[in-house]
Order: sequence, then structure tokens, then C-alpha cells
Amino acid sequence: MTPLDFALPDSALPDPAFTAYLDVATEAARAAGAIQLARAELAHDEKSKTTFSDLVTEVDALCEAEIRRVISAAYPAHAVLGEEEGQAGEGDFLWVVDPLDGTVNYARGYPVYCASVALEVRGVRVVGAVYDPTRRELFTATLGGGAFLNGARIRPSRTPSLLSPALISTGFPYNVASDRSNLTYLEKLLALGVPVRRPGAAALDLCNVASGRMDGYWEMGLKRWDAAAGSLIVEEAGGVISDLGGQPTPYGHGIVAASALLHPELLAALSG
Repeated sequence: MTPLDFALPDSALPDPAFTAYLDVATEAARAAGAIQLARAELAHDEKSKTTFSDLVTEVDALCEAEIRRVISAAYPAHAVLGEEEGQAGEGDFLWVVDPLDGTVNYARGYPVYCASVALEVRGVRVVGAVYDPTRRELFTATLGGGAFLNGARIRPSRTPSLLSPALISTGFPYNVASDRSNLTYLEKLLALGVPVRRPGAAALDLCNVASGRMDGYWEMGLKRWDAAAGSLIVEEAGGVISDLGGQPTPYGHGIVAASALLHPELLAALSG
């Protein structure tokens, strides 16, 4: 198959090429998850990146190296953007990788972490896989093909309003000590009495919205690798992704994810 034998981004049906890409994304995410589990009980070599709470461990590096190996073996000409090693290569095909989302959780033995692998073609997200090794849960999606958890189709919740009540998740950027703006959003929801959780792994937060476990999610300061796979999974499940300004993108100023039913109310509550 030649590199761009499928239509982007207006095709209403999944392209057969996406299946092969998803197989590679799934293999890579599962391989990283296996490394995470194998080393979970070991002492870790922890280092801080941007702030004292922005941790990286040797497992992050090992997982990214393995994901890159899997992708390169299948598609050596494709570019890869990873959290730890940056971008290698250029072109229409870009794999976006978070090798260990939830590093602080992982380093402390808190079992909320995952591997996230997405493929963008000309900037359009076409494949996403998020693997939670502690629960043996694989979330997947292809453009136009729906979203799945371990092969079963998933949908967002049908919670009708924030005061039903809805269960909402969020996270805080590592610079929260100097930029407290997300505390304002948190205060708005808490003042309404809305239950809010902070699990600590953005990709899983998005997947939990896609599968109806969470009714909505917002966060600021995410990077491309945090949201690429999970946001596609939300959209293909039937949910809505926007930035905090309401623009339909996961890469704008903050991210807001919810069902089509709840998204307008959640966005309004955060904005209002």
C-alpha cells in the first residue's frame, strides 16, 4: 500500500490501512506495559525534569526505547515523537508516544499509569492505543472505526447534568505552584458540589470518559503525547473534545472532554 492511499480526514468509514497501524500501536503499548509491570516492585532511578514533582525514571526510558523499536521495525520511514527522546524523523506519518503516563504514580507504587501510542497522518489522529497494565485493559480507536476496551465497543456516560451528579476528573500541571489558574476551575466545580477526582494519568482520564467511568475531564498544560491517543478514543466513542475556549482540538489551551450531552454544561461551568 502506498503511503497515502486513504482519504483524510473526511472519510466516514475506517480505512483498512488503519488496522495494520493499530496492530503496531497495540503491540508497542503492550510491550511498554509489560516492562512497567516487570519493574514495578524494583527501586527506581528517579530524576526531576522541570520541577521537583516532574519525575522521570529509568522505566520511562526503557518503555520509550521499546515502543520506538516496535514502530521502527514495522515502519522505519515514519517519524516518532516521544516524551523522553523528542522527535526523530519528518514526514506525513508521526507516531506520538507517552511511554509511561503517570510516572509519579508509578514511582510510588500507586497503580494508575499506562502507555499511550497514537499515529497522526498529516496532523490528523488516525490510530490510538492506551494500555493499562495493572488492569490488563487496552483502549483502542481508529478514525471512523469507533472505540473499544479489550475489543468491546465503549460509549461515554449518559449522565444528563453536572448536578446529577456527574463525576469529573482533572489534573494539575507541574508548574501549579507558579500558575494557579487551574485552581480557579477546580473551585468553580467544587462550589457547585460536583465530585472531582485527580487520578494522575491524563491518557487514562480520557479513556475513562470514553468508557463512561468518568462523566467529564478537564486539564491544563498537557503535551501532545498526553492527549493524542486518548482524545481520539473519546471522539470515536462518541464524546466531545475541545480546548477551554470551546475549539474542537485536544492541543489548544487546556482540554475538556465529556459526552456530547454534558460537554456544553461542563465547558460553561469552567468558563463561567
